[in-house]
Amino acid sequence: MDAEKMDENEWKYHGEGNKSLVVSHSQRCVVLRFLKFSPNLNKAPEEIFCHLQNIVDFGKHVMKQFFGEKYVHYGEVVQLPLDFVKQLCLKIQSERPVVCGFTSEAPSVLKRLVMRNEYTDYMEIIESRCDKDLDTLSGYAMCLPNLTRLQTYHFVEHRPILCVEIKPKCGFIPFSSHVSQEIKHKVCRYCMHQHLKVANGKWKRLSKYCPLDLFSGNKHRMHFALKSLLQEAQNNLKIFKNGELIYGCKDDQDSLSDWNELARHLKPFFFPANGMVSGPHCTRTIIKELIHVITMTLLSSTDACRAGNVKTVPISRGRSYCEASAFSKELVRNGKNKMESSGLPRGCLLYKTLQAQMLDMLDIEGLYPLYNRVEQYLEEFPEERSTSQIDGPYNEAFYEKLLDLSTEDDGTEAFAFTKVQQYRVAMTAKDCSIMISLSPCLQDECSAQRPVVLASRSRFTFSVSVLDLDLKPYESIPHQYKLDGKIVNYYLKNVQAKDDPVMSNLFKENEDCTLVLHKV
Repeated sequence: MDAEKMDENEWKYHGEGNKSLVVSHSQRCVVLRFLKFSPNLNKAPEEIFCHLQNIVDFGKHVMKQFFGEKYVHYGEVVQLPLDFVKQLCLKIQSERPVVCGFTSEAPSVLKRLVMRNEYTDYMEIIESRCDKDLDTLSGYAMCLPNLTRLQTYHFVEHRPILCVEIKPKCGFIPFSSHVSQEIKHKVCRYCMHQHLKVANGKWKRLSKYCPLDLFSGNKHRMHFALKSLLQEAQNNLKIFKNGELIYGCKDDQDSLSDWNELARHLKPFFFPANGMVSGPHCTRTIIKELIHVITMTLLSSTDACRAGNVKTVPISRGRSYCEASAFSKELVRNGKNKMESSGLPRGCLLYKTLQAQMLDMLDIEGLYPLYNRVEQYLEEFPEERSTSQIDGPYNEAFYEKLLDLSTEDDGTEAFAFTKVQQYRVAMTAKDCSIMISLSPCLQDECSAQRPVVLASRSRFTFSVSVLDLDLKPYESIPHQYKLDGKIVNYYLKNVQAKDDPVMSNLFKENEDCTLVLHKV
């Protein structure tokens, strides 16, 4: 990238999260990622560079080891002309989402009504373009590949490209003996959290999606999970066509979720000849094809582990299903209590994601006392914060410490530090996104060296990638502990008490749960 020839008109707004904003190039297959800060928080350029370099290093030296080199695109830090950054900020400002804010006195019921667009005349609402400012002072940004485009083979870049982004969330039930509420051994975090989010107005409806169905490896359960995501995408599923969002949430209030419109976009991909599929079943047939293709790509292995010592550690006995899953409840209604779990192929990205997630071996309830131990130690010896690598560097030595899978607390600070770091990595994996890019290919273009997935009347070259791999902040652990309590307590008080008590008697089967760590 030639920093001296940067033209803001060649870039467009791509999206943003709580801490960063992304713009994409109109021609080249790259994006720039800028940090965001509160207006009253000024950081020196050296701090910005260090922050971004830590993100790159964590992807390169840590997450790449869990996921594999082909799946992780960590990018590089680049320095841009300040004038370009300022002009770009002005150009994209009108495209950024509106954020609704409330004073602390605003009643929660009114907040929920406003979030649902059912009450708009409330004087305590404050609207602004954004709650944080784009960093325009340092000139530093991350340059990354545009994962809504195909990453594997450039020969198909001139063809239409479909990209599906999935945020799968946590794929296992806590197995830690530190868990204080039995419900956490039966119902997954995602399904419990749904009820609290709907009650708080974050979403209008409950999703039927359960991560354990997607991570089961059983195609029937995976199809159900993906269909549920398509029915209620929330912020867990987005679909792009040639880099443009055609389905899913742009932000919390703006959702593109019309299945008929989606089918119109998808039909040329799955049924390229006109008249191949039509009539009232057209939409359903196309969606079914999409679900099949996503499932097959998620179960594919395109980046086999190439090295070394494989550690297989029996963790515990735990469930491979969630009692709150709509799929589970449907089985019960049909008089069945046997939940099938085929298991994931070890080379697929879902399997690798689950491995990293399961570094959370103690649950937040077992981890929080260790966090307090670390905090007390750092208060007494503040100089140890740098040697403990809490703030980096995230290098090979950091990764090696993560491989200590012992759960027996020896009372040392070293044990506490290791478990805290493992928890941060696990939380990162629980919140990552999987990007599946698909491009149509002809039969004579396909070979054993090119990953291809087949649909009924078409075939696709594809690439699978993972993003949103910033290490979760050490400082967020107390928040996670409090949030966990809120989620569980709300579910116990407002949901479980109303459920049929017979349900829990129908799910008694436990299965072995194994964590396998590969060094790649």
